[in-house]
Amino acid sequence: MKAIVAVDMKWGIGKNNDLLFDIPEDMKFFREKTKGMTVCMGYNTLLSFPGSKPLKNRVNIVLAPEGVERDDCVITHTLQELSAELKKYNTDEVFVVGGAMFYKTMLPYCSEVYVTKVQADGEATVFYPNLDALDNFKCVYVSDEIESNGLKLNFTTYKNENPLPFEV
Repeated sequence: MKAIVAVDMKWGIGKNNDLLFDIPEDMKFFREKTKGMTVCMGYNTLLSFPGSKPLKNRVNIVLAPEGVERDDCVITHTLQELSAELKKYNTDEVFVVGGAMFYKTMLPYCSEVYVTKVQADGEATVFYPNLDALDNFKCVYVSDEIESNGLKLNFTTYKNENPLPFEV
C-alpha cells in the first residue's frame, strides 16, 4: 500500500475540508500515479471531491460512518471491514488519499509515500505526519524544483523501511 499527499512547508495538508493549494502539476501527478488503481479514503475526503463523487477510473474504497451506503463506491464501516476489502486488491496498486486522520491511521501500513512538497505556508489546520522526523521513513527521491500556479514545489518519494501488514 502507498500514500500520496501534497504538503506545505509545515506538513500541512488542508483546511476547511479542502486542499491548501490549486496546483495543476500536482493534480496531473496524482492522476498519473492513481489512474487505474485502487484509492482508499475517509468519508470526508469523498465528500470534498467535486459533487461528492468518487474519482473516475479508479476503484474507490471509503471508510464511512455506520449508516452510510452508496452504490458508486465501496463503503466499509470499520478498519476490520477495510482490511478484508483491501485483501481483494494488489497492495502495490492501493493508494491512501486522505484525509488527515485516515492518513495517520494507515501510514504504518504504507510501503511508500509520494509527497508533493510545496514551498509555501498554506495556513493549514490539518497536518500530515512529518516523515523526516520518523525513523522508519527515508526520503529516496527528490525531483528538480518546478513552478506551478506561482508555487515552487518538488515531488518526493519516501520509503517505509518497516511497513506493517494491514491485519486488523
